[in-house]
Amino acid sequence: MNIIYDNLTDILYIRLDDRIQKVINKQIANDTVLDLGKDEKLVGIEIINASKRIKINNLLQLKDNYQKIAI
Repeated sequence: MNIIYDNLTDILYIRLDDRIQKVINKQIANDTVLDLGKDEKLVGIEIINASKRIKINNLLQLKDNYQKIAI
């Protein structure tokens, strides 16, 4: 899993599957796009205007803790 946040564009991307693969983008809301891989398996989630919907600092702390555990 990889969590990327761009504070300039306020876009959050959560990549659930790190394998290189073709994906199809499926917009499920004005500010949420899903990346679907083979057999419509969820590969990633993009959230636009993320800071208005999610506590970014809490999520980034979770990311840091996850990376420490995964090492």
